[in-house]
Amino acid sequence: MQDQQTFYITTPIYYPSGHMHIGHTYTTVAADTMARFKRLTGHKTYFLTGTDEHGQKIERRAQEAGVPPQKFVDDIVADTKKLWELMNIRYDDFIRTTDERHMKAVQKIFRKLYDQGDIYKSAYEGQYCTPCEAYWTASQLKEGKLCPDCGRETELVREESYFFRMSKYQDWLINYIRENPDFIQPPSRANEMLQNFLLPGLQDLSISRTTFKWGVPVDFDPDHVIYVWIDALSNYITALGYMSEDDSLMKTFWPANVQLVGKEIVRFHTIYWPIMLHALGLPLPKQVFGHGWLLFNNDKMSKSKGNVVYPRPVVKRFGADALRYYLMREMPFGSDGNYTNEAMMTRVNSDLANDLGNLLSRTVAMIEKYFDGKVQQPEAYEDVDQDLISQVELLPKRFEEEMDALQFPQALAEIWKVISACNRYIDLTQPWILGREESGRGRLKTVLYVLAESLRFVTVLISPVMPATPEKIFAQLGVSDPSLMTWDSLSAFGKTPAGQTVKKGEAVFPRIDIKVELPLLEAENDIELGLSPAKAESAPENDEKEKEAVIDIADFQKIRLKTAKVLACEKVEKSDKLLKFRLKVGEEERTVLSGIALHYKPEDLVGRTLVLLSNLAPRKIRGIESQGMLLCASNADDSVLKLLTVDEGIEDGMDIS
Repeated sequence: MQDQQTFYITTPIYYPSGHMHIGHTYTTVAADTMARFKRLTGHKTYFLTGTDEHGQKIERRAQEAGVPPQKFVDDIVADTKKLWELMNIRYDDFIRTTDERHMKAVQKIFRKLYDQGDIYKSAYEGQYCTPCEAYWTASQLKEGKLCPDCGRETELVREESYFFRMSKYQDWLINYIRENPDFIQPPSRANEMLQNFLLPGLQDLSISRTTFKWGVPVDFDPDHVIYVWIDALSNYITALGYMSEDDSLMKTFWPANVQLVGKEIVRFHTIYWPIMLHALGLPLPKQVFGHGWLLFNNDKMSKSKGNVVYPRPVVKRFGADALRYYLMREMPFGSDGNYTNEAMMTRVNSDLANDLGNLLSRTVAMIEKYFDGKVQQPEAYEDVDQDLISQVELLPKRFEEEMDALQFPQALAEIWKVISACNRYIDLTQPWILGREESGRGRLKTVLYVLAESLRFVTVLISPVMPATPEKIFAQLGVSDPSLMTWDSLSAFGKTPAGQTVKKGEAVFPRIDIKVELPLLEAENDIELGLSPAKAESAPENDEKEKEAVIDIADFQKIRLKTAKVLACEKVEKSDKLLKFRLKVGEEERTVLSGIALHYKPEDLVGRTLVLLSNLAPRKIRGIESQGMLLCASNADDSVLKLLTVDEGIEDGMDIS
């Protein structure tokens, strides 16, 4: 840590080609948790997140959507900021690569590197993958000239380009990584970078494009736009004012303490980025931490598989803190983690409702019952008290050690060891027996004081992970003095004042009925996916590991597709995604819901003839029965979605075969 008093943490800047899902949420919650912890412990902290908005992929997506690129990214960024607000993410800055401050600084960075000879002009020919924004050699491609990363088809591109002299700095970076073992974490990522990329030899990097215009122009050669490697990666310093008139934040916070990235972009952040910084004469970040993927049922999330999880439905039903806790508690930071709705609800029930919630409820109820709601001055501590007090006093140090190592699950596990010890302490001391006789009341004062003070420690420490929960717990414990909610207040056990009034309230984390909630949560997530509520099985991705499901003719003959004319269409109340259709299907009329409101205006659909899967079992969403499913087609990540329509001259109610 550069100063012990400053702390700078960043997320990767997310590519706004579609709406943010729980994988993006995982990284952002981790950064927010760490930033909150550092603020709690007295550090001057800066937390940066943002979006990477340029490139050919965005330009094409915007064209497909029929809107200018700026409008396309503006809409997604607005939704992203709302999501981070919902998740209680408290960032200090949200950088966008379309911000003027960023674009001007990027042009200056490019010119500086060019003027000092680290950038030169040449030409490049190779197979290019637009979704991955990467060139590949013939030996790197999969059979059929497919991208080795995403499996999609590449295209042969030859263009003039500016190149960065990566090869010039190869040996320097190899030595730096070896001499600074904490720079790339976990260590397996460092070994991967060395063995797979650096030791075999670095090629110079193409850093400009002429085949599209949606980017930062090279100010001295406007036919070229500056490509993602310099444009996107430099956000971490342009947000601090690098190359601007006011670089005070840069002087205060750079180098970054921790840069969090997903494992799929470790190469860019531990090879391209440090070389760029070194060429600019800047120090490298203290650490780049490449965390694993958040899997769903042990499978990589993908919209085309229909297994992407969005945070909004979870937050709507259980609150942001429940989801934040699960993400930080369940996922081993640095390795792949597995998400399922059922596992999330099970964890909330066991840890939050049972362990923490019951401990709070029992403690407050007993203080109310035996002492009219007043915390009493403790009398002499016995061995059983001292054992628990010792654990509580050691907790802040143990928690800090795990947090500084970015081991969020272990940090929370330390807290839950104390919570479990408190629950055992109740069983050992049996306060309900002490309260029966006057002779036991002195001892009872001590027991209940130890529990109330232990809960105060726990509540302060969970605040970085669950920022909305402490206020609710403190209200029941009667803690109103802000000085008792600080890190410094944990320096010694016993700061809760006698006479403090507790007040039992509603359960902070009500127990979840998983059987009831699971289908409701899945239905809400279907809507977020932009699918019809009555969701059919999605087609798998183009992946060697997956095969299309094969059905016989008898199965196919069970499907009934009919033409359906839209008589009326309107948005469903209190839903951003759902449209309610009134359809004429021959002699009958049907109501069908479809989660396509982000792609269509209701009034534009009236009178059109669509394709309806008519014999799908009805399904109730938001109290409305949907009687079938409208068929749609979309691009790879569903950022563009179109209803299947029928040419004029075909009446409604006709069979499609």
